[in-house]
Amino acid sequence: MIKRPIALLMGLAVLWPAGTGAAQAAQAEPGKRVHNAMQIIFSSTTVDQFCTIGAVGTDKYRHRIAISAGHCIRGPEYADRELHDDIAPVYDRADPGFGPIGYIRYFKDPEGSGTGHVTKDYMVIELVPQVTLSSQGPYLKQTGEVEVPGGAVSPNAVQPPLDNERLLPAGGNELITSGQTGVWYGTVMSNASGVYRAAAGFKAGDSGGPAIQHVPGTELPSQANNFQASGPWAGIVKGITIALPPFLYTSSANILADLRARDAATPGGVFGAGFEVTPNP
Repeated sequence: MIKRPIALLMGLAVLWPAGTGAAQAAQAEPGKRVHNAMQIIFSSTTVDQFCTIGAVGTDKYRHRIAISAGHCIRGPEYADRELHDDIAPVYDRADPGFGPIGYIRYFKDPEGSGTGHVTKDYMVIELVPQVTLSSQGPYLKQTGEVEVPGGAVSPNAVQPPLDNERLLPAGGNELITSGQTGVWYGTVMSNASGVYRAAAGFKAGDSGGPAIQHVPGTELPSQANNFQASGPWAGIVKGITIALPPFLYTSSANILADLRARDAATPGGVFGAGFEVTPNP
């Protein structure tokens, strides 16, 4: 997905085709459920410039966290550092009038690439207290995080690596994703430094959206089960290339490993370190 910066928000440029929206922001009110596959915007008046939430949960510091793709915004002066001030709000695209559901606390700048930094293309959002965390998206129920005991280690990991910082091998695993065109699944055909290539499809706007691992023996999504599936969080939508299959995903292992590495190197820690998917339904 090659995109160009077109709209400034507090010094950050959203990387999506231009669009407009009439909804006005309001003070956040209690009751909103935040879940995987929720579409998000970075200005309450630009509803056609959106990305998608990949996972929702909490970190070791008890922050309420959502994960999306770092390449959704651009702002070198804010990138690759903790943002403790509420300068970059995030809204539910379907309900911008609710007000911010959270604020960006970290993102990896695209650095000139249409699909972001090779292994660290992620964004950390701290959710406001008024929203409810949920592991259930429109199609995908996330059950923890993928763990691969003895598997290849993410290049972002510090030693000793944790099991959730190890990568799914290619050929014997399937990813299931949920986006604008519904729910899709496909085999992991390659794994390049924790960036998975699979046939599970998506389109522009789905960046940052969820991917789960298909657990052997469990149902694949189909008309018979209303296209529902459950499994551990495996990664987020990254981008589309000309190679086949064209769909790339940033592994959850790469994200979790980089969060732990940055946390160890940062006095006071970082938002998202020790992230765990919420068990809330």
